[in-house]
Amino acid sequence: MQDVSVLPLWRCLERRGGADVYVTEYFRVHRDSHPDKEILRSITDFPGDKPVIAQMIGNDPEHLLRTTKRLQDQSDCSGIDINLGCPAPTVCGKLSGGALLKDHNLIREIVETLRPAVRGTFTLKTRIGFETPEEFEALLALFASLPIDGLAIHGRTVREKYQSPVHTDCIAHAVKTLPFPVTANGSIVSLETALAMHRTTGARGLMIGRGGIRNPWLFQQIRDAFSGNDSPSITLNDVRDYIFELRDEIRETGQFDSDTHLVHRMKKFTNYIASGIHEGEFNYALRRANTLTAFEAICDEHLCSDEAFPEYPDDDGKLFCGFKELVA
Repeated sequence: MQDVSVLPLWRCLERRGGADVYVTEYFRVHRDSHPDKEILRSITDFPGDKPVIAQMIGNDPEHLLRTTKRLQDQSDCSGIDINLGCPAPTVCGKLSGGALLKDHNLIREIVETLRPAVRGTFTLKTRIGFETPEEFEALLALFASLPIDGLAIHGRTVREKYQSPVHTDCIAHAVKTLPFPVTANGSIVSLETALAMHRTTGARGLMIGRGGIRNPWLFQQIRDAFSGNDSPSITLNDVRDYIFELRDEIRETGQFDSDTHLVHRMKKFTNYIASGIHEGEFNYALRRANTLTAFEAICDEHLCSDEAFPEYPDDDGKLFCGFKELVA
C-alpha cells in the first residue's frame, strides 16, 4: 500500500480501533539506498505500543542485510518483512517484489542471509505464483523449508494483479501445509468478506489494505464479531469526520506548500473511501476538485447525513474487485 499506508492514516485508524499489527510501506533497498525518513517515522512516531513491522523490497541479500541492521538500529520495529508480491511493472522490472517468485534460489539466499540479523519476527509477503496458480505447490515447498516466522499470502498471481477472484483454496492449502502461521490477504473489504476469508481458509490472521482505508472501523468490527459483540452502525457523517480528520493529519506533516497540493494528496485516499457512496457521483466530483474549499463542499454535500455507510465499495474492476466471490 505504497503512498497510502502512512502514519497520518494510521493515527486515524487507531482512533477507530485500528489493526492489531501494522506493516510499513516498503523501504526500497538497493546499492545506494538509506531507510526512507518518512517511512521510518511510521515506526518511531507511531502512537501506542502495537507492533509495527518494517517491510523491505529489493533483491540483493547484502543490501537487504545492511538495511535490516539500520532499521533495527534506528527504530524499535517489531520485525522485518520481505515483499515477494508487489505486481507493479516498475518493481518487477527490477527483479524485485513479485518477480522474485521466479527465482527460488535467490529467495532462499535472502532469507538465510537475513535470518541471523533479524531481532524480532521475520516474515514474507507473497502471491501464489508469478504466471499461474500451478506454481504455488513448488513455492509452498520452498517456504516450508525456510527459517521464517510466518507468511502472508495474497491469493492471486502477480499477473492477475488485483483484477481476479482470490484463490482461497491456495491459501487454505498453505494453512494446512506450512509449519508456521499463515495470514490471508486479498479483497477483504467488509466484515462479511473478512469472516468468509477466515472461514474458507482457516488462516491465523487477516491482512487488510484497501478495505481498511475505505472503512477504518473494519478492524474493530472484525474483533467485535469474533468476540460476539455488536458494532455500532456507521453513517455518512462518520465518514465525513474521518476524511476531515485525515486531512488535518496530513496537513500537519508540513509537506504541502498549498491547499491544492493537499487536495491532490487526499484524493489518493478518497478514491478508496468514496467508493460505493452515491453510485460513484461522490468520487466523480472529488476527483475534479482543485481547491480545498471545493473538496470540503463536496464532502459536505454528500456526507452530511445519517444515511448508513454502504458495506461494500463499487465492484469496478479497478480499485476493488473479486470480493463478491468471497461471499458467494
